[in-house]
Amino acid sequence: MEKEKFHIEYIFDKVSRRSLWNHVTSALGLSAWFADEVTIQGNLYTFRWNKEKQQARVIESKPETQIRYQWVDEEDKSAYFEFAIHTIELTGSTALEITDFAEPGEKTDSIDLWDSQVEDLKRTLGI
Repeated sequence: MEKEKFHIEYIFDKVSRRSLWNHVTSALGLSAWFADEVTIQGNLYTFRWNKEKQQARVIESKPETQIRYQWVDEEDKSAYFEFAIHTIELTGSTALEITDFAEPGEKTDSIDLWDSQVEDLKRTLGI
């Protein structure tokens, strides 16, 4: 069954694009909020949660703007997860837009998980 694409946007006041970028692309940054441990070899990221391990490849990247990952074991080759960073002109705030895919009926759970993880990210950034 084909997964459903969804977007979520989070606003970060007083956070630089560079700082947010480092938290969504570097091993140290990602291990602070996204996974327990992250290692990077070239464009292959290995994420560990407890004893579970998953790998993702970077399939597209524009420095300090956007990075797109695809799980290595993903059956739906059109599915990916992406972090896009932009500045909201009216307020000057930094926004993080997450694009992801979920099985039909699991979209709400996926959004809840992202909400929880982004709360961890905000704490890590001192917000």
